[in-house]
Amino acid sequence: MQTTTAAPPADLIPDSRVGWKQKGTMLALTIIPFVAFVAAVALLWNTAVGWTDLGLLVVLYVFCGFGITIGFHRMLTHSAFEAVKPLKAGLLIFGSMAVQGSAITWAVDHRTHHAHSDKEGDPHSPHHGFGGGLGGQLRGLAHAHMGWMFSHPAGQERERMARDLSQDRLVRFIDRTFVLWAVLGFVLPFALGFALTGTWRGALTGLLWGGLVRLFLNHHVTWSVNSICHYFGRRPFPAYDLSTNNWLLALPSLGESWHHNHHVFPTSAFHGLGKMQLDASGLMIRAWEKMGWVTQVRRPTSDQILRKLGRGD
Repeated sequence: MQTTTAAPPADLIPDSRVGWKQKGTMLALTIIPFVAFVAAVALLWNTAVGWTDLGLLVVLYVFCGFGITIGFHRMLTHSAFEAVKPLKAGLLIFGSMAVQGSAITWAVDHRTHHAHSDKEGDPHSPHHGFGGGLGGQLRGLAHAHMGWMFSHPAGQERERMARDLSQDRLVRFIDRTFVLWAVLGFVLPFALGFALTGTWRGALTGLLWGGLVRLFLNHHVTWSVNSICHYFGRRPFPAYDLSTNNWLLALPSLGESWHHNHHVFPTSAFHGLGKMQLDASGLMIRAWEKMGWVTQVRRPTSDQILRKLGRGD
């Protein structure tokens, strides 16, 4: 995909004094903890972590990740497709197990983000109101990554932004029983750890890796889309916010890091628009579409993409 330089309003352009060295510093602050985690797995192999633990970590990470990326985000927030009820319920339950807030609350916060992207009212923009220089950029990045959750009332505009979701009985039930599903996110790896190893030690390490470590990774990858993908990456479409595409996060985010594409086509079920843009969530949706499990799948046409790029007739 060819790229063009976007032209956001002047008040949205990051401080020109912030160079690539400073951007690299902020990127490192996000990436290094993940590298340290991989190193810890290697160092602890066969002492505090084994194949069962890593299996639980990977499987539950993917299931809970899809619950967020496909269930909460593309299906619930943006109505990018319709799913049969068992699949819809499963996605919302696993999304709840990711412990990022209840289904409707999550959707309200994300709809609010789109309504005010990188402007006043955006709950997690790294660009608005933090001043210039390295200090301001670091404060903005920290706010977008996780600080916003301590200052922004969850689901603040619930009544106005989610009237359609509140009228859905299944969504309303899973939203109201959020605590049950959140607890299940820890009970399940504990029980599976015991069932697979037959030991209480296996149950505890299953809880550690399939529950706590998995939660850490699910959280920080989602938060990295909020922070890194509004600061570091490519912006092929002309747009008035500062969302970016970041290929480094494409695999762990299950396709969510093609975030600039998503802001340009928010109702698309597919965020990776190019052949080389890996979008695991989009691939899963496409497979379910072929199986008849999802319908009314929304996707931009080639003509729409070209027009947005400024190359249409």
